[in-house]
Amino acid sequence: MADPSTYRPSPGSIPDAPGVYKFRDATRRVIYVGKAKSLRSRLNSYFADLSGLHPRTRQMVTTAAAVEWTVVTTEVEALQLEYNWIKEFDPRFNVRYRDDKSYPVLAVTLHEEFPRLHVYRGPRKKGVRYFGPYAHAWAIRETLDLLLRVFPARTCSAGVFRRHGQIGRPCLLGYIDKCSAPCVGRVSADEHRGIVEDFCDFLAGRTDVMIRRLEKEMAESAESLEFERAARLRDDLGALRRAMEKQAVVFGDGTDADVIAFAHDELEAAVQVFHVRGGRVRGQRGWVIDKVEEMDVPALVEQFLGQFYAEQVELAAEAPDGTSPVPREVLVPELPPDTDSMAEWLTELRGGRVRLRVPQRGDKRALAETVARNAQEAFAQHKLRRAGDLTARSAALSELQEHLGLDTAPLRIECVDISHIAGSDVVASLVVFEDGVPRKSEYRRFALREAADEGDVASIAEVVRRRFARYLRENENGTPEQAEQEGPPGIDPETGRPRKFAYPPNLLVVDGAGPQATAAGDVLAELGITDVAVVGLAKRLEEVWLPADPDPVILPRSSDALYLLQRVRDEAHRFAIRYHRQKRSKRVQASALDGVPGLGQARKAALIKHFGSVKRLRQASVDEIAEVPGVGRRTAEVVHAALAGGNDTRGESRA
Repeated sequence: MADPSTYRPSPGSIPDAPGVYKFRDATRRVIYVGKAKSLRSRLNSYFADLSGLHPRTRQMVTTAAAVEWTVVTTEVEALQLEYNWIKEFDPRFNVRYRDDKSYPVLAVTLHEEFPRLHVYRGPRKKGVRYFGPYAHAWAIRETLDLLLRVFPARTCSAGVFRRHGQIGRPCLLGYIDKCSAPCVGRVSADEHRGIVEDFCDFLAGRTDVMIRRLEKEMAESAESLEFERAARLRDDLGALRRAMEKQAVVFGDGTDADVIAFAHDELEAAVQVFHVRGGRVRGQRGWVIDKVEEMDVPALVEQFLGQFYAEQVELAAEAPDGTSPVPREVLVPELPPDTDSMAEWLTELRGGRVRLRVPQRGDKRALAETVARNAQEAFAQHKLRRAGDLTARSAALSELQEHLGLDTAPLRIECVDISHIAGSDVVASLVVFEDGVPRKSEYRRFALREAADEGDVASIAEVVRRRFARYLRENENGTPEQAEQEGPPGIDPETGRPRKFAYPPNLLVVDGAGPQATAAGDVLAELGITDVAVVGLAKRLEEVWLPADPDPVILPRSSDALYLLQRVRDEAHRFAIRYHRQKRSKRVQASALDGVPGLGQARKAALIKHFGSVKRLRQASVDEIAEVPGVGRRTAEVVHAALAGGNDTRGESRA
């Protein structure tokens, strides 16, 4: 544990100006980023009596080994720089209000010839319009089921759509008039797109126009004695009104706002956001985060707004749908410390004026109280779940320290696993767990070359040697002149970010028994690395093997330590199998080109990489094939003739 006084800046050296600061640990890794109106006042607060600091702040300053700062001219610049640094360095002590990808949304694939409506979870894509997020997928399906009566758009997958087009019969939804059946030509592509656009207009809040239009058509049908059509329109109106009732009417003035509330204690905070568009609640999000510093509600508001809306604007830029994720109005429980700067920054993100205020009365105040109750309920539920999670992780790390005889708890664990089929396409994975939680941004994978034919023990040794040799290279600077030129060890001088293998684990786990563990330990000893513990975890009896020990360490079957090791090993296994399948798939695809004259391994790999699959390559023209680097016109003609002619080149290559 570091003493903060050893790296405290000298008195008077910290400017009394706004800026952004970074704390780094002993390996020069950025572990915390913050901003302040006065850098001097804020940074001096970190070097006060340790017993008076917030627990997470105390852990952060004792983990750090240096502090740096950058002076800016305005609070808006500080907000932007803080967000950019948090995104770039992903500091372990910072909160990230990332979107929870498990939130379901209603997606409309406008980029397709026949757009599809479906429930979706995952990152945003170009050409797709999204409505939500919603708290539950069943809420989307209920609403969609009601609206399909009025807007009979396609909801089936691409495979189902093609199959029914081939057999010439629609699916059940087509027979019960909940799909206009574009697969069999009942409507044209333009007619179907018109249905989908009406659906999007309705969900976007233009409901009054739709209701008035249907009421007018119903009255006209009744006057012209078209009673069946009038009855169908009446039922459609009923379905629309029931769908509207599922989205509670909040305001009558078509308000465009986000309503935010918090529930918190000394260590954690829960935030809830209700998205109100067109006067109705269109979606809801929620997070529970650890507090790094002692923060009141205004500070929580400032932190949340600074990260959440910047990230939403970036996502919207990747998948534009014509709307800004920043609303015209943001309703918060308390205003942040510098309200004007925050409002100015949100206005820049939106490209139009944004109001930031606390609701005082009426419907907006009532909705804010509802959001606050949701935040309190989410916080209470989290406490019940989190207590067990934190206790289990802490117990697991403590048990590992005790059973393996480590000096400290293994806060960083890495695991290596090998994957292959009968010795072909041998690959390895390296996964990282910090504080008992996966850190997927630091996962690595290896294609094995030297030891691929010598078995798993040699493969484990090769991966460990490559991983830690890289670690040693990335943390050496050579001469003082080189150190001054290249910057701190472990940091890329060009990007200022940590190198891929800059940080060693406290514990290295290999998938296997004694021989695998011994091979990994021998490699570390050969490289002169003595501060990394090594164990092997054997699958059959879940035994823990130490290097060169004749007998395994038997952990209790119900222990948290064994469960954590199993999680780490299983994650490494999953990651290795995924990489192996990718390599094998590319090799199998490339084998379809084995019999084509003039194609070596490099050209085959280039063709597969360019087109993605042999199927797409078969559909390409000669000109398109000739555009691939390294493939000339003549070779392109040979490839096109071989694939278009239906030659089974795989059979020829095996003969």
